[in-house]
Amino acid sequence: MKNTAMIILAALLSLPAVAADAEAGKAKAAVCAGCHGADGISFTPLYPNLKGQKAAYLEKQLHAFKDGSRTDPVMGPMAGPLSDEDISNLAAYFSSLK
Repeated sequence: MKNTAMIILAALLSLPAVAADAEAGKAKAAVCAGCHGADGISFTPLYPNLKGQKAAYLEKQLHAFKDGSRTDPVMGPMAGPLSDEDISNLAAYFSSLK
């Protein structure tokens, strides 16, 4: 019984993580274009470029805006309704832009 549980656990741990969906992120990113540009390059120095940023960095920042540990009067309300999946997808999309 113990061996069976170990085999099942090993099999589950070896499964690849579900990859974020950059295409779904692209669809969600339409609202980001107003400040960050349609291609992830901002129109003004006031807003950061998102194109080519590392996905982990983008996810960390969006989660921080969502949970309030990083505050911004624009980004807080924008990140608030995003799900974890939305955040991963947006990060995958912007990080895929070269």
